[in-house]
Amino acid sequence: MEKKTSKHRILILGASGFLGGALYKELYPYFNTYGTYNTDSSFYEKNHQFFQYNFEEDDIYEILESVKPTVIISALRGDFAAQFIAHKHLSEYVLTQKIKFIFLSSANVFDAYSKYPSYEEDKTLSPSIYGHFKIKIENMLLRLPKKYVAILRLPMVFGVQSPRVQELITHVKEKTPIEVFPNLIMNVTTESKVTQQIHYIINQNKKGVFHLGSTDLVHHDDFIKDIINTLGLKKAIYKRVYTTNDDRYLAVLPKYNLLPKNLQILSQEILTELEI
Repeated sequence: MEKKTSKHRILILGASGFLGGALYKELYPYFNTYGTYNTDSSFYEKNHQFFQYNFEEDDIYEILESVKPTVIISALRGDFAAQFIAHKHLSEYVLTQKIKFIFLSSANVFDAYSKYPSYEEDKTLSPSIYGHFKIKIENMLLRLPKKYVAILRLPMVFGVQSPRVQELITHVKEKTPIEVFPNLIMNVTTESKVTQQIHYIINQNKKGVFHLGSTDLVHHDDFIKDIINTLGLKKAIYKRVYTTNDDRYLAVLPKYNLLPKNLQILSQEILTELEI
């Protein structure tokens, strides 16, 4: 294990969430790592590495002054308008302090394009509120000097503890239908792979746009059924949802900013990780 170094002071915004929490666990042994939380939890209150932060009400500046981060990672979730303002303040801080900002974005920045997978340099376009919001923040960050910014576009995340997998288990237990989209072609990942990739991006001081999905593509309905089978769940009920007669893609494939082979992932590896 690398020794914890003082080279980086990392602040994870949204460290009490699923991905933010996984990131904290991955980075804490190696770096001076801090996180924000917005939940009522004695665990976070007692942990001096964590700061309570509600971006709808609080100014981030006090936390920034306290931590003096060299790397900020945004894994925030919640009200879009308030998030945008928070990211505006963060981008101003990044510019004045000349530090690194890593933004967790989404494949949804491409959800207007349905006929092809999307690559890092493709133009973003989205009719959805969520996709449009992510694009607004991406565009704001892309106006900063390139060396300060890494934008990470994520597909659907299906780790063992992921909300998506937990939701599937709940549906089967409660005998409620699982929505599957037979015409949707996508790529996928796990939180463990994403956190390893971000660790590498920090260590190597990488910049630019990264597509952190599997290098292969899957159909949504097939992959969900594979997960159910892998978990050994019986008698799942499926509700097929057809949004179009043709295949449509929501896939963020890496092409220009390729990570080393050991940090790439295939969809089969996700199923292997889910095996009990």
